[in-house]
Amino acid sequence: MSRRKRSVMSEELKYELAKDLGFYDTVQKEGWGGIRAKDAGNMVKRAIQMAEQAAANGINRP
Repeated sequence: MSRRKRSVMSEELKYELAKDLGFYDTVQKEGWGGIRAKDAGNMVKRAIQMAEQAAANGINRP
């Protein structure tokens, strides 16, 4: 039985980050498996930065 990991980031966010970081074309042509490990790491790093900024600005607080 295979298990599929649930994604932490939404597809919309991943595509937005890929566009911002300049490898959206690769994703469109080859899928997420076509990006370099460095690009994936940069994507995570940028997502963390965005989350920290949002937290500092009080976004998503009850």
